[in-house]
Amino acid sequence: MNWGNCDYKQLQRLRDSLATLQSMDMDRFCTEVSKELAARLLALVIPRTPVGQYPKSSGKKGGTLRRGWTSKTQADAASRGGSNDAKAYAEALPVRKSGNAYTIEVINPVEYASYVEFGHRTRGGDGWVPGQYFLTLSERDLERLAPGVIERKLEALLREVFNG
Repeated sequence: MNWGNCDYKQLQRLRDSLATLQSMDMDRFCTEVSKELAARLLALVIPRTPVGQYPKSSGKKGGTLRRGWTSKTQADAASRGGSNDAKAYAEALPVRKSGNAYTIEVINPVEYASYVEFGHRTRGGDGWVPGQYFLTLSERDLERLAPGVIERKLEALLREVFNG
């Protein structure tokens, strides 16, 4: 009985590719994806963050809250005048791993950020200023985008392993 011919070279290449995939640093991959998602969140939230409008006579300048996204402290934001490079800032953020979860903290250290986000009482206490929900809406948008971003990054990794 003749079972036919078999070319084992393709199976050997598959074996080698699987070994390469297994030896890859998946922590590094997950960290890179986390930083990309953080950069995308910043790209969504920064333009959505409201800028205060003040009369010229007040001497106040709006934009502190918006500039706060890419600074570690409010003083740092004021001294730097803000940063348009959200991607570079996201790259500098630390990523923490706990079990199978990767966490990156994106915060706005401006002390009144939560009041603008969620709303607050007026000065006299008799009224309410509604929240702007700039971060909440940006997080929701990112949740919709994240699966596609992760899928594209994973496909690129697999192409590199199996075609490279």
